[in-house]
Amino acid sequence: MAISLADIAEHLGAELVGDGALVISGIQTLEKAQGKHISFLANKKYRSQLASTQAGAVMLSAADTQYFDGNKLVCKDPYVAYAKLAQYLDSTPASASGIHPSAVISPDAKVSDSANIGPMVVIEAGAVVEAHAQIGSHCFIGENAHIGAHTKLWNHVTVYHEVKIGEHCLVQANTVIGSDGFGYANEHGQWVKIPQLGSVIIGDHVEIGASTTIDRGAIDDTLIHSNVIIDNQCQIAHNVEICEGTAIAGCSVIAGSTKIGRYCQIGGLSGITGHVEICDQVVLTGRSMVTSGISEPGIYSSGLPHVSNKEWRRTIAHLRNIGDMSKRLKAIEAELKSHD
Repeated sequence: MAISLADIAEHLGAELVGDGALVISGIQTLEKAQGKHISFLANKKYRSQLASTQAGAVMLSAADTQYFDGNKLVCKDPYVAYAKLAQYLDSTPASASGIHPSAVISPDAKVSDSANIGPMVVIEAGAVVEAHAQIGSHCFIGENAHIGAHTKLWNHVTVYHEVKIGEHCLVQANTVIGSDGFGYANEHGQWVKIPQLGSVIIGDHVEIGASTTIDRGAIDDTLIHSNVIIDNQCQIAHNVEICEGTAIAGCSVIAGSTKIGRYCQIGGLSGITGHVEICDQVVLTGRSMVTSGISEPGIYSSGLPHVSNKEWRRTIAHLRNIGDMSKRLKAIEAELKSHD
């Protein structure tokens, strides 16, 4: 797509400084941009690249305009401007177009005339696929499942029975929604399966990454509220509730019956135990391990940053001696107290 800089400024509501007639054909980094590209500065770490960039124009904040003499769009938040422009120029294809003749659709399903159903899709009885939804090839939509309007499923997504997905959602390939939660009782060493009778209810404008699994509830439903984003390869266990605006990065695991509040940010590889509640506006840095509830907003960490192997081995050696050191310290304290 080719678009003038003036049209971009109007679309973004940005202040144009320079040649509005310049035609832009794509977005690129400051380092790699050429004359027909527009770039952006959202991190002062890259401010030095403004002097050497070949970009035809740059989106930046008012505070950074002094560092660039070329064509520019002055934005309140250059990173948000970049996101909105990327959406405007997005050329990602549809996951399906029309209804492919190889799709197997139950006569008892309700599929909108404007829905798009790809090759080898299976849609079972009672399922509903609303207007302009896109169901990619080899997807499975179970009995009485509901796919909201304008929601897009990429290839090989599995949506189990009774699951409800809202409008304008995006689900990446190979994700499974509504599989059984990990529910078992133990009788004399034998595992007795507990049928998972709840479902998964997903709000509007939710995005779910590739190969993520969201389990159905044991009795009540697993709930993903609107405007939640979940990265690739995450595990959301049964009866978890994730409230509006929360973001969860890749490979994070949330155990059953945990509630995560609004506008939280969960760093990658984090693990959250079951049956706890995390309040609104909590940030967990990467590799955090949460074993109890969090009732105060703020930033929490527990993962150890990397060090050299030599330093790590020395630290582990000290950790192994902590018990002995504690006993010795208590003995010294007791002896000092006896002399008081």
